[in-house]
Amino acid sequence: MEIIRLTGLLSVMMLTACQGAGQPNVAAVKNSGPTEWRFNFFTPQALPAVVTFVAILDSGGIDYRFNTLDSTPDLDKVIGNWNDIERAPGGHWNHVKHPPRHIIFCWDSVIDKRVYETRLTLSDAVVEKMRKPSVYKDYQGNVGYYDNMQIGLAPGGKVAVWLRGIGEQPNYRVTPSVLKTLSGDKLAFCKGITRFSDGYEYGKMTEDFIKGKTYPYGNW
Repeated sequence: MEIIRLTGLLSVMMLTACQGAGQPNVAAVKNSGPTEWRFNFFTPQALPAVVTFVAILDSGGIDYRFNTLDSTPDLDKVIGNWNDIERAPGGHWNHVKHPPRHIIFCWDSVIDKRVYETRLTLSDAVVEKMRKPSVYKDYQGNVGYYDNMQIGLAPGGKVAVWLRGIGEQPNYRVTPSVLKTLSGDKLAFCKGITRFSDGYEYGKMTEDFIKGKTYPYGNW
């Protein structure tokens, strides 16, 4: 991961905005507030994708570039449609110092056999919700914060966003103020970024899962 303050990515993300206009880290969730905000990606069961690169401009004005990311797991209880219950596991790499504001990420949709580029911006209200203490407590009884964003990736380049639930509360579904996904000759930031330069193949689990089903294998 690289951290760069207010570089050229800012202008790219701000332009994007104009066009559209698990459990929290225990050490971070104290009455004094989080020291980092995490983001995780996931897919529905047996519909694989891999996030390969992420650029984030957080609400504190720090520009991050992530070349190394946590895995993009599939969740075995996300079948046919999204739900507000399932939570992607955390990891080591995916975190920023302040709540995310603008995000561009590149991902290989193995199920679609293509590269996607997604740009999203969170509204002021969502950023503020991530900053403020919640009325809910975490599993340890501490003041809870929405300090973990979850992003679901589905066939057709479909993307959905939640703030991870606090304690036993469900995840909080978010509607970004900007959400745009590109592919093919429309790729800009993500052109040439892929983990599958030699082509995509389905694993047996995916082959068995989609057999007899109709694409896109659910309502996303």
